[in-house]
Amino acid sequence: MSRLLWLLPVLAAGGLPVWAQSAPASGTISTQEEFFDIYAEHPRLFLGAQRLRLLRRERERRTMRWLQFETLVTGGAPMPEPGFAYALFYQVSGDVVTGQKAVDWALSPRAADLRQLALVFDWCQPLLDDRDREALAAKLRARADELEKDSSLPARRSRVLAMAALAGHNSFRPSPFFENLVKKWWRGQIAPVLKAGRDAIPRDESFPLLEILHVVRDNLQIDLREDVPFWFKELPIYHLLSYYPASYPASENEYRIPAGKRLGEPDTRRALFSRAAELAMVAFETNAPETQVLQGWLMHDRFLLRGTLGIPYEFLWANPYQPGLSYYHIPLVHHDPKFGRLFVRSSWEEDAVWLGYWDGQLQIFQDGSPANLKLDASQPPLSFPDVLVATAGLVAKCQIRLEEDQELLIVGLKPHTRYEFEVEDLEMFEVKSDAGGIVHLKLPRKKMLDFRTREAAAGQS
Repeated sequence: MSRLLWLLPVLAAGGLPVWAQSAPASGTISTQEEFFDIYAEHPRLFLGAQRLRLLRRERERRTMRWLQFETLVTGGAPMPEPGFAYALFYQVSGDVVTGQKAVDWALSPRAADLRQLALVFDWCQPLLDDRDREALAAKLRARADELEKDSSLPARRSRVLAMAALAGHNSFRPSPFFENLVKKWWRGQIAPVLKAGRDAIPRDESFPLLEILHVVRDNLQIDLREDVPFWFKELPIYHLLSYYPASYPASENEYRIPAGKRLGEPDTRRALFSRAAELAMVAFETNAPETQVLQGWLMHDRFLLRGTLGIPYEFLWANPYQPGLSYYHIPLVHHDPKFGRLFVRSSWEEDAVWLGYWDGQLQIFQDGSPANLKLDASQPPLSFPDVLVATAGLVAKCQIRLEEDQELLIVGLKPHTRYEFEVEDLEMFEVKSDAGGIVHLKLPRKKMLDFRTREAAAGQS
């Protein structure tokens, strides 16, 4: 697809981002010796020396992110995540009163969010006397034990933060936990599933995954992306193309809404954590072309998270000084055959028509709202500047015309199955569908073609 190639010279020349070029090939694990003990001083969760300098410079310069954060905290606005918000404010400003509010919250009976408890323990160490430190450490251990059998990614993320925060306290060594996390969970369970083309990390769980990646790399010098570089290379563009085109104006700020299977009122909480994940992606890898494009997507002030839930994430992860590349130069079509998903836009404008096909579902967004589409013969082809999208039910027998720059994408076929195609003026040929039942064909353009397809006699291979 000539028009679907990256137009950015750096992408055309480089292919994989810098970290992926130097990483082991997919399916291999680095032979460099790994250590799972943590000896770093507090704070060791997210607030490395470089990021802390950046945030304190934001405060000195009185930037809009800092001013919004400061206004809400000092103005007494109820913060949905008070431990996180007050502890972050304390680390950046040095304000002991606000820091003590974080400690008081963490020690209160109502505080049960392990992630926030870990952040308070890590970020507010100078404010903890021996008795409070022991009480909070005991609370962390107890809550982590309660979540031990919870296999969800958010629960695992919270335990990762807790174990890292507790490292060294009363000679506690979480090295067995982290060795299990890296070798058994990530390399033994998650990475093999991703390599097999099954999405073990749903889009909505990108943020807890990014927090795990940050903690592991910052404290163990292990980059988990090296086990599945192709998946992480695709992740920023997958996020970007899987948003509906139209923004959603909420009371605190505008949101970009991620596509979802459930139709109805936009979920601004999903949108908030989707943006937080993308900010954390850019913070994790600033040099890759894909994240530089994502940075260009993120740095629009009208999408800045200004509410009481969002502003701590916005302030912590955003870097307005990081250069970004224009997303207008990336393709309007994102077809990922490894995972069998497709996203198409008619343009980068907010009134664009958008099409998504993932997990066997076909959805369109136009005229301000999404709708599900059928995959049978009743659904006519959907025309976009670069592609014509047809359903499996339609192409059993139909006529198709491709315009000058279009190629054909067929959705809704059986996954990993060979199909025979009969096209006017061409010899019959076979093509195997991808993991989602998508086939991509280049056919003669500017003429009406009689078109038939059927499953090949050999069946599924």
